[in-house]
Amino acid sequence: MKLLDLTLASPAENLACDEALLNSAEAGTGGEVLRFWEPPDYFVVVGYANKVETEVNVAACQARRIPIFRRCSGGGTVLQGPGCLNYTLVLQISGHPSLANISGANEFIMERNCEAIGSEIRSQMPEISASVCGHTDLALVARHPLGATKQGEGRSPVTPRKFSGNSQRRHKRVLLFHGTFLLGFDLPLINEVLRMPSQQPDYRNHRHHTDFLINLNLPATRLKNALSKAWNAMEKLPDYPVPETHRLTVEKYSTAKWNYKS
Repeated sequence: MKLLDLTLASPAENLACDEALLNSAEAGTGGEVLRFWEPPDYFVVVGYANKVETEVNVAACQARRIPIFRRCSGGGTVLQGPGCLNYTLVLQISGHPSLANISGANEFIMERNCEAIGSEIRSQMPEISASVCGHTDLALVARHPLGATKQGEGRSPVTPRKFSGNSQRRHKRVLLFHGTFLLGFDLPLINEVLRMPSQQPDYRNHRHHTDFLINLNLPATRLKNALSKAWNAMEKLPDYPVPETHRLTVEKYSTAKWNYKS
């Protein structure tokens, strides 16, 4: 697997690059890739099947000049921006039996990511662990309230708080699996621009975004190194599919027809 640490100039280009890597691998001109990118500006990304008006406070986004985009994979709507680390995996389906179907791929990839990220979390916070929750979430679980510092506070298990959401897109021979890690994000802004999601995992328990989400407060370099080792992605990819990324940026991810489709 090759490593690509590349953040392009715009959200549309970054979303297009993920799909271009998938298409390139499916066509046989590219291979397995682990990509990282870190957005410098805020933008909303809805899942493939999401309705913008249902998931997004469009007026709030317009007031803050936060653009809205749609990705090619499923899952829920997220706010991206400074303090997020994005990763992308392009994997050959034939490379492991677990990748043969959606649920198997979810379990296989999430468990490997959880183990890799969990070791970094435990090294800094021994009483906190990472756990796979829902289908494709990573959450922090602790024996005491997260962030508590006073002596004598409760030691009973607490409700998990999500720090990573993930989604999948499949072709015949390869799949795309990508997600976001909250490292030092403006969580209150999420409450402002996103509505309560129309579909929620049971463990969310109807919590608002700021009560449900949490930042890892770890350097991006540590997560990049952990995931690179976990997926044996040590050799750098010399280039990415530039023409396909450009085509998708112009014809798809920059268009209202795609981003606001019903």
